[in-house]
Amino acid sequence: MQLPEIAHLIPDSLSIASAVLLITASFFTSAITASFGVGGGVAMLALMGTLMPVTSLIPVHGLVQLGSNTGRMWRMRMFLNKRVLLFFMLGAVLGALLGGSLVFAIPEAVLKLMLGAFILLVTWATLPKSISSSMTTIGIGGFITTILTMFLGASGPLVVALLAKTFDERKQLIANSAAAMTIQHALKVAAFGFFGFAFAQWLPLIMTMMLTGYLGTISGGKLLGIMDEGLFRTIFKIGVTLLALDMIRRGLGF
Repeated sequence: MQLPEIAHLIPDSLSIASAVLLITASFFTSAITASFGVGGGVAMLALMGTLMPVTSLIPVHGLVQLGSNTGRMWRMRMFLNKRVLLFFMLGAVLGALLGGSLVFAIPEAVLKLMLGAFILLVTWATLPKSISSSMTTIGIGGFITTILTMFLGASGPLVVALLAKTFDERKQLIANSAAAMTIQHALKVAAFGFFGFAFAQWLPLIMTMMLTGYLGTISGGKLLGIMDEGLFRTIFKIGVTLLALDMIRRGLGF
């Protein structure tokens, strides 16, 4: 296919070089999340924010991440906990229905500070497991994180930090986090579609990014299978903490 023909498949607001960079990055960011449970979605959001119009950023990122998380969930479906995901989904649906007005009433900087602080709390605080892993906590977490993802785009670190208190084994954690984020991104994409976002012009790019993202998930999943549990937990906590501190930094305007 010649370059002029390829250009027809790319939105006018995006260059061919930028599209190639996003397609390539989708592979590596999916591999990161499949390996460490967190980080890929935030990294992709940051890159897309430098290359795409702000008005298209959250809906396009949401659909790309829907594909990435669906692929990861499918490959690890034997580790899913249906009861936990049901309570998470109930909270997520309420968050999607009620979150729009609340999100736009709170300044973005304040939301980033709140999100960063809460990630640090749930990652490092020692709570009784009966509280931190209760179905009520899971449902409330689904509600809050879905509200946040409608505005911030990537709530993966918070979702993983929430579910890390419920699942001790890393494959269960990553599988159920992927399922929870699949639910969230599906609700977000549906909401943006309802409000009239034109996904059609972005679909060729999104579908290609989904494909490379799935290949990245396969590669990252192989690393996950051979990684020591203690090493995984250490890398996970460090990664989540760095992401939370960066959110707080951006919330403070630095």
